Amino acid sequence: MPFNILFVCSGNTCRSPMAEGLFKNLLPQDKKENFRVSSAGIVAAPGIPASDMAIAAMRELGIDISRHRSEVTGQGIVEKSDLILAMTENHSQFLKRQFPDAANRAFTLAEYADKNAKSTDITDPVGGNLGEYRQTRDQIKRFVEQIIGNMQ
Repeated sequence: MPFNILFVCSGNTCRSPMAEGLFKNLLPQDKKENFRVSSAGIVAAPGIPASDMAIAAMRELGIDISRHRSEVTGQGIVEKSDLILAMTENHSQFLKRQFPDAANRAFTLAEYADKNAKSTDITDPVGGNLGEYRQTRDQIKRFVEQIIGNMQ
């Protein structure tokens, strides 16, 4: 049975879809069947595509998230998640309050990847330029690489 990882941000159009795409892309081929990776937003409107800038930033790495559609962080998706990685401490705290049964499975991406991370928040690039999206993408990528490296 696959291990279910859920990435969570606010609207599920920038950070968490980038994290989902990066994790799926960076996971070694021989491990892909062991994981199911998804993303959602705590204030998402369902069915919204990833932002154009997020798509562009990911395309630069050869990762296509253009088919992504936003999903709301609800009871069902949280219950089936073995690990929930939030983009900010506020997201993590929200998850722990709203879904107390998931409190021991919810972390910020940064704290889960690096216990010594100086900041646990991933910068929200919404409304920013492509350079800001690249910075956020690269910040997420570093933490995703650490997580995957620790699984080896």
